[in-house]
Amino acid sequence: MQRRTRRATTAAALSLAMLPLAACGSDSGDDGSVELTVATFSDFGYEALADEYEADHPGVTVTIQVSQFEQHHQQLTTQLAGGSGAADIVAVEEGWMPRFRESKDRFANLADHGGAGLQDRWLPWKWEQGVLDDGAFVMGYGTDVGSLAMCYRRDMFEAAGLPTDREEVGALWPTWDDYFAAGREFLDSGADAAWFDGADTIYSSMLNQSEIGYFDRDETFVGDSNPVVEDAFLAVGAAVEDGMSAGLVGFSQEWNVGFKQSSFATAPCPSWALGLIQDAAGEEAAGLWDVAAVPGGGGNWGGSFLTVPAQGDHQAEAAELAAWLTAPEQEKRIFQDVGSLPSIPALYEDPAVSDFTNPYFNDAPVGQIFASSAAELQPNFRGVRDSEVRPVFGSALQRVEQGNASPADAFAEAVEEAAGAVD
Repeated sequence: MQRRTRRATTAAALSLAMLPLAACGSDSGDDGSVELTVATFSDFGYEALADEYEADHPGVTVTIQVSQFEQHHQQLTTQLAGGSGAADIVAVEEGWMPRFRESKDRFANLADHGGAGLQDRWLPWKWEQGVLDDGAFVMGYGTDVGSLAMCYRRDMFEAAGLPTDREEVGALWPTWDDYFAAGREFLDSGADAAWFDGADTIYSSMLNQSEIGYFDRDETFVGDSNPVVEDAFLAVGAAVEDGMSAGLVGFSQEWNVGFKQSSFATAPCPSWALGLIQDAAGEEAAGLWDVAAVPGGGGNWGGSFLTVPAQGDHQAEAAELAAWLTAPEQEKRIFQDVGSLPSIPALYEDPAVSDFTNPYFNDAPVGQIFASSAAELQPNFRGVRDSEVRPVFGSALQRVEQGNASPADAFAEAVEEAAGAVD
């Protein structure tokens, strides 16, 4: 199989992702060679690393396979149920991890391949998300964490009479109420762009700052009673009605076009999104985007794990590669290449991370911005059914953006639909 070029354009990635994917598990040649396939749902920065791994491991071929987020996880569900077709190493996003943890017997126990001895590598809470049975079963090695920030257009801020210095911008919006107030000031200036990209990205950022979202830790659905959920939904819905949203679904092809056409002035940007924004906005926007603190005092959105499905013929070799890809030396290179912040706290004081600036984002000190709060982050709890419930609320906000429902009505509909889905 031919590898993708690294950092393929998002449009190309999405179009390819719509094609059916062949079964791409491990394979062995007559000469004892081994082909390992790594399946991800975005650019994890693995292409150049795969070349290096092959050079250091004669006889091993590493193929990187990228597909669309939802397709990737749904396909893994089907492959696990069918017992075949999964890649040797499969990335699983943190929101999907609780569901797959219920099928641990279909994954290799990385503790059998030295995984238990790597525990001290990761943030404690990141390690806990990837293990079961008090750490006896290691299901996945952590890749990144989604430390939150807010990306903004300096030129649009200047034209609207808002501050442009990233420290002053962060001080402009210590709370989300302040952020929406700045948005009204931006629109009142006569700006011909929206304040933010889409309702769901703002709502997700707000929700991911809370310890509990749709489910309590005993897996009880609390989306209908947790005030954080309703308050965030209605606040974003009101901002939509005020005309602040560009109405774009985050990380969609339309979202990419929105960056290219300068359709909005701000967008929440977890660390892993910087590469996506750069690809979408293009070189003509270099230096126009900058990075500031997110309203509400930090938070985490996303982050993934590398797992090894038990159906593969080369689980030991796959486990060795997964451990290598998530080792400190590789993780800090990935951060510099695609922006994904490592879940390895020892790297937060490594100059390769802490001193790293991103020239595309006006030389923003992204290492400091993302790493400064990462060690203090606590993840938003995701229930086993979270991946089913979360899109319901996103779709409800889209109806508000389309003018087909009021925020209050859309929220009531979302609660009813979500509660029915988990009954």
